[in-house]
Amino acid sequence: MAEEESKSFSVELSEKGAIENKGFVQNEVLNEKECNASSQEELPETCAVGINSAAVQNQDCEVLKPFAGMPKEVLLKFSGQARYRVTREILFWLIIASTPVLVGATIAIVAVSPKCLGWWQASPIYQIYPRSFKDTNKDGNGDLKGIQEKLDHIMYLNIKTIWITSVYKSPLKDFGYGVEDFRDVDPMFGTMRDFENLIAAIHDKGLKVIMDLIPNHTSDKHSWFQLSRNRTGKYADYYIWHDCAHTDGTITPPNNWVSVYGHSSWQYDEVRKQCYFHQFGKEQPDLNFRNSAVQEEIHDIIKFWLGKGIDGFSINAVKFLLEATHLRNEPQVNKSQNPESISAYSELYHDYTTTQVGMHDIVRSFRHTMDKFSIEPGRYRFLGTEANKQENIEATMMYYGTSFIPESDFPFNVYLINMENLSGNSIFETVSLWMKNMPKGKWPNWVVGDPNTARITSRIGKEYTNVINMLLLTLPGTPTTYYGEEIGMENIASENVTFPEKSPMQWNGNLHAGFSEGNISWLPVNLDYQNVNVEVQKTQPNSTLNLYRELNLLRSNELPIHRGWMCYIWNDSNVFVYLRELDGLDTVFIMVLNFGQESIIDLKAVVSELPSEATIRLSTNFSNTGKVVNTKTIKTEKGEGIVLEYKTRKTVHSMEAFQMKCFVAEKACYSSALNILYMHC
Repeated sequence: MAEEESKSFSVELSEKGAIENKGFVQNEVLNEKECNASSQEELPETCAVGINSAAVQNQDCEVLKPFAGMPKEVLLKFSGQARYRVTREILFWLIIASTPVLVGATIAIVAVSPKCLGWWQASPIYQIYPRSFKDTNKDGNGDLKGIQEKLDHIMYLNIKTIWITSVYKSPLKDFGYGVEDFRDVDPMFGTMRDFENLIAAIHDKGLKVIMDLIPNHTSDKHSWFQLSRNRTGKYADYYIWHDCAHTDGTITPPNNWVSVYGHSSWQYDEVRKQCYFHQFGKEQPDLNFRNSAVQEEIHDIIKFWLGKGIDGFSINAVKFLLEATHLRNEPQVNKSQNPESISAYSELYHDYTTTQVGMHDIVRSFRHTMDKFSIEPGRYRFLGTEANKQENIEATMMYYGTSFIPESDFPFNVYLINMENLSGNSIFETVSLWMKNMPKGKWPNWVVGDPNTARITSRIGKEYTNVINMLLLTLPGTPTTYYGEEIGMENIASENVTFPEKSPMQWNGNLHAGFSEGNISWLPVNLDYQNVNVEVQKTQPNSTLNLYRELNLLRSNELPIHRGWMCYIWNDSNVFVYLRELDGLDTVFIMVLNFGQESIIDLKAVVSELPSEATIRLSTNFSNTGKVVNTKTIKTEKGEGIVLEYKTRKTVHSMEAFQMKCFVAEKACYSSALNILYMHC
C-alpha cells in the first residue's frame, strides 16, 4: 500500500512539471516518462535547465527548476546563467573598488585623530594614606581590607585612579618611608594576600592603582644594610660609606653635608667602624646608586610589584638618588655664618647632594623597565616623580623627559600647595608658571594636598575649600586629591599631634567617625566629625562632597573641560578667570574663582565677543546653579566659584589679543558631522 502511494505521489509531481526530491539527495525516483530512469548519478542530458516549460512542452523531459538542497552539478548549471553571473561580477568589482577607499578612509581617520588620553589623564588621582583610611580589625590602624571596603566611595566620586602611599614592611620611623623589606607588606596593613585581593577588587571595578616607590634609601633594619655593615660580599658597597673620626663619642664627618631633618647627614656605625650617609633620618641610610647592582635590585622590585598588578608608581625623593663623589663642602647660604653652627638643611645650598648628573638616566631606566609591562593594550604603566618648589621650574620640568627620551609621565605639581599668599593674582601666577614652562605636548597636573602638608581648610581657610576644589577639577591636566579633602576635613586641633593632617577619615557620626569600631584610633578624630563626614554630606545637596562630585562629572562629561584649550581671561587681587573651549564645539565654559574679597567684574569688556548673558552651570553656592547672569556684571562673594556656560562659534584662542594667553596640552577638535575628534582644525 505504501509503495502504491509513493508511485502515485511521484506521478502527481511529474504532472505538475516538477521532480521529486526525497531527503534532498541526488538520487531521485523518476517515473517511466523521464528520459533516463536508470541513472541515479547523472542528470538527463535532454533536460532543460531554467527554460520556460512552454518552450519544451513537446519534449519528453520535465523542466528542471531550482530546489532546496540541489546538488553541485545543478547549482553550477544555474550559476552559469547570465543573470547570476553578471550580478556576481558587479558585486565582486564593487568590493574590489571599495576596499582601497575603506582602507584609505581608515588610515586618514587614524592620521588626523588626536592621541587618545591615557587612564592616568582621564581621571583625578585619589591619594590614600592607608593607616588613616579605614580600620577593619579594630586595632586603631587603617588597613588594606579597609581600602577595599571603601572602594564604593571612590566610585561615588567618579574617580578612576587610586594612589596608595607606602605599605612596605617598615619600622615606621618615618611613617613607612624607611623600608625594611621592599617585597612585603607591613603587618599593620595586612598580608600580601590582602594586598592581592585589594588589587583584584580595584581592577574588578574598572579602577587603576599606583603606589609609592622609595628607591633612595632603606631602613637600617633592612637585610642589605645588615650585610653591608659587615662587609659581606657584593653588599659591602650597597650604601655610601666613608671613614670619619670617632673620638670619645664625637664624630668628625667627612664634610658639612646636612640631612633634611637637620644636623650632619653622616652617622658612625660601630660595626663597620665607618660613617654611612643618610639624607633623611639616621635610621634611613642612602643606597649607593653608583653601584649597578643596587640599580638592578630596584629594577627587580619594580618588576615584582608590576607582576602583582600595580598600574604605576610615584617615585619618592627622586632628586636625592645620587651624590657627588668628591665630598666637597656644600656652599653656605649665609657666607658669614660660623661653619661650626650649621645644622639646618636650609642653611646650605645642596649643589652636591641633589639632582646630580646621571640622576635622570636612572629614572629613565626605571621608565624603560616599566615600558616592558606596558605592551599589553590597556595596561599602560604610569610613572610619576616627586617634585617640590625648592627646585627651580626648569629643573622640575626635566622630569618630563623629552619627546625622544621619555622619563616620568609628569612630576607631581605641588606648587599650589606651597603658595605663601592666596589671591587671584597668586593663583594665576602659579598656574601660569607651570603651563608656560611645561614642554610642548606634555600633560599638566595639579596637587593641592598631601600627607605632609596642612589640609586646605586649615592652610588657607574653610571659606576657600570649595573654590580650590573647583580650580583643581577645571584646570587642564590630572588633578590629585588627598583623602578627606573632598569633604573639607581639617587638621586635628592638638599640640600633641605631630602630623595633624593624617587624622582618620571621617565616614559618619559614629564613634571614631566610622573609621574604626575598636576602642582607639592611632590618631584622634577631628572634633567636627559629627557634621563633617561622608554620610551626612551625601544627604546635603550643597555639601562640599556633592560639589566635588558634580565638578568631577562635569570634567569627565564635557570635552572642553576634559581636553580643550585654557585661556587666561582676567586676574586681580580677588579673582582668577579662565576659559575652556574646544574647536568644533560651540559650548564654552568660563571659571570665575574668587580667592579674595567680594568682586564685580565686566567680562564683556575683556572679551568683546562674549554674549551679553551666560548661564551658571555650577556654583559653590548651589542655589545659584542654573541662573542667567549678565556678563558685564559678574559678581562673586569671598571664596565663591562659578562655572559659566554659553554658546558661540568664535573661539577665544584664535583671537590675536589672547594668542599668548592660551594653552592646550593634547590638541583636539570636534566634528559634529562625523562625531569624532581630529587634530587639524
